[in-house]
Amino acid sequence: MTRTALSSFARLQRPWLDLWLASARLGLESQAVVGLRLFGMATGALPAAREAGLMVPEKLGALADAQYLVARAALTGRGPATAEDVVRLYRRRVRANRRRLTRAG
Repeated sequence: MTRTALSSFARLQRPWLDLWLASARLGLESQAVVGLRLFGMATGALPAAREAGLMVPEKLGALADAQYLVARAALTGRGPATAEDVVRLYRRRVRANRRRLTRAG
């Protein structure tokens, strides 16, 4: 069995491992964004009031979208994939924030 085939086989056997890895990446990426945001606000590179005002709506929007994913999955019977979808959603949001914050600095 080739390495790629073995990797694909292992992924099929342990979907929880992929979810765990994606969640761990989300945690690390989120911490990096928090650091960028705090550094930018502390040094004056980002307007603190504006940045603080962005944080709450961003989080509420992501929460609403995650709730939509969960409700849609419940209605269509696609429950187990929901956690992966939610982590993917949050990772996209975090990635967008990181891009915005690195361009601002």
